[in-house]
Formats: sequence, structure tokens, C-alpha cells
Amino acid sequence: MALQAAVWPRDRKNEAALLVVQREGGDLEAKTLADLPFLLKEKDLLILNDAATLPASFSAKTEEGDMLELRLLSQVFNGEWRAALLGSGDWRQRTEDRPSPPPPLLGQNLILSPSLRARITGLSDLSPRLVQIRFSSSGAELFRGLYALGRPVQYSYLKAPLPLWQVQSAFASRPWSMEMPSAGAALPLSLLMELRRAGVGIAALTHACGLSSVGEKIVDEALPLGERYEIPEETVDLIRETRKTKGRIIAVGTSVMRALEGSFLHHRGFLKAGGGETELLIGPGYVPKLVQGLLTGLHEFGESHHRLAESLLPETALARVLKMAEDRGLRNHEFGDLCLIL
Repeated sequence: MALQAAVWPRDRKNEAALLVVQREGGDLEAKTLADLPFLLKEKDLLILNDAATLPASFSAKTEEGDMLELRLLSQVFNGEWRAALLGSGDWRQRTEDRPSPPPPLLGQNLILSPSLRARITGLSDLSPRLVQIRFSSSGAELFRGLYALGRPVQYSYLKAPLPLWQVQSAFASRPWSMEMPSAGAALPLSLLMELRRAGVGIAALTHACGLSSVGEKIVDEALPLGERYEIPEETVDLIRETRKTKGRIIAVGTSVMRALEGSFLHHRGFLKAGGGETELLIGPGYVPKLVQGLLTGLHEFGESHHRLAESLLPETALARVLKMAEDRGLRNHEFGDLCLIL
């Protein structure tokens, strides 16, 4: 079974289809996103990822003149960045069809502009496409350069170049994500206000979403790699209160689930405010410790997001979700329709 990709953002977000599946019993319903306030209960807590999306794709060339694309993967705490290198071409080609980049070398400079370079400071054991870099500028000067030169990461199923504002949620804050936290971006502020009026709590954390694909099988199967997160004290307090009152913790997007579960395990069963980096890979057999529901996009078998959803539902139930989505002509990927697992 194969879903068709959504090729452009929806004008009216509330009209997105929403397939609702219950963990107990496996009941499946077809709704719309506008029905969300009636599907959640008073004292439930909806947790959002408020990371803004960086323009994380850059045209670059080596000092020898070879062209390539540099896509940021994550920012490292010491001021360096992890990045993926793709050969010549652009988003209009499928990543798996892109040529390999020229072999990277330690100390090599990649030229993004006359005033901005990226020096390769580390090579990954997983693949020569993955490198660690340090830019020639830092702080506000660096971010001015990134925003001036970069474009949002996007893929070939989209119909046109994406402007940066199209990959931001209505509540985006710090520019941490390399790709859009798409489940949260589907929620308009008007819907969040309706949820608040219905007694549903709203909280946020910041999680740096990495890349979905670099076009090389060994890397794509290992994604997502380590990603940083920060959970505010206020969110921790709301989670504790929700658990006391028997409300449900609903993660908006797989990035929120990864941040919460990763932090809980890192602190040995104790949710703690603060930041860190998680390499937790959630999949079949993993029993969630905090999250009791997930609002997510429609993802097909084999995708990392689908494997994560298998921690909440058996494969047979997810297959029923995908079959209903296919029968109804629903769309997948970041601007597609949604699924709510309760």
C-alpha cells in the first residue's frame, strides 16, 4: 500500500483529515483536525514542540571547485555542527538519486559564500556523507549568514520551492530544527484556543528535529541520530499535575515523544527540567513511560516515524490505519493528514 504525498501546505489547516485509533480495542474513526477538542478530555495535556525551523540547506563548493549541498543535521554543544553532504543537484531530485559528494577530508574548507566557510573537523564512522563542521563565523554574525544563504530542507515530492515561513508552526520560538516539527505546524492558534477552553492543558518543549533522509540507505536506516532537547520547569510541573489527576500526556509529534521518553530514561525514571541530547530510538517492543497518546502524520512502513508509532500500537492496527488512509485518498509527509493514537 502506498499513500500519495501532500505536495504543498494546506490553506485551511482545520480541514486536515484525522484518523483516530484507540490503543484499547483498536477502534478506528475518521474525523478532521477540527474535531480534536471533542476527542481529548478535560485534564489531558497536549505537549508541543516549539522549535523554529532553520534554513538548513546550503549550496557549497570545495576549494577545488566541486559543487555539493550541505544540509545541517544538528548543532553540537561546543559550537560545531553535524551535517550531511549531498552531491550536485537540488531538492527537485530524489535524495537517493543524487550523486555522492566528493570525498570529504579533515581540515577541508567548504565555501558557502565569500564571507562564510565551513571547515570539516570530524568524519563519521557510519558514512562519508556525515561530517562535523565549524563555521568561519559565530554568534549573531553566523546566524545572519545562515538566514541569508540557506533554504529550508525539502524533498522532491513538493511542487515548488518552500519559503521559510511555510515551515514554521504558529508558536515557533528558538531556531533549533533542521526540518519542520510537522505535527505541531498543523495546529492553528485558533484550535489551540478551543482546546484550552475545553479544559485541555497546553505545554511546550524544544526539540531539534534532524533530517528525514540523506539518500544513503545505511544512514537513512539509522535516522534519527542524536537530537538535543530542552524541557522547561513549567512543562515538567504540568506533566506531574496531569499524572496526579489521571489526565493523559499527548505528544504532538514524534519529536516530543522522543524528548520526553529520552529525558525520563536518562534520569532513571524521573522527569527533570533542563536540556540534553537523546539518541533513544523508539520502536516495536518499547513501552512508553510517560506518553499516553500521539498526534502524528501518516507514515508508511519502514519509516522511522512509523517504527516509533509501533511502540503505541501493534503493526496490525497501524496497517488498518494506513488502509483507511489509502481508501480515503489521504496524504502523507509533512503537509499531509494526521493520525491520533489514544
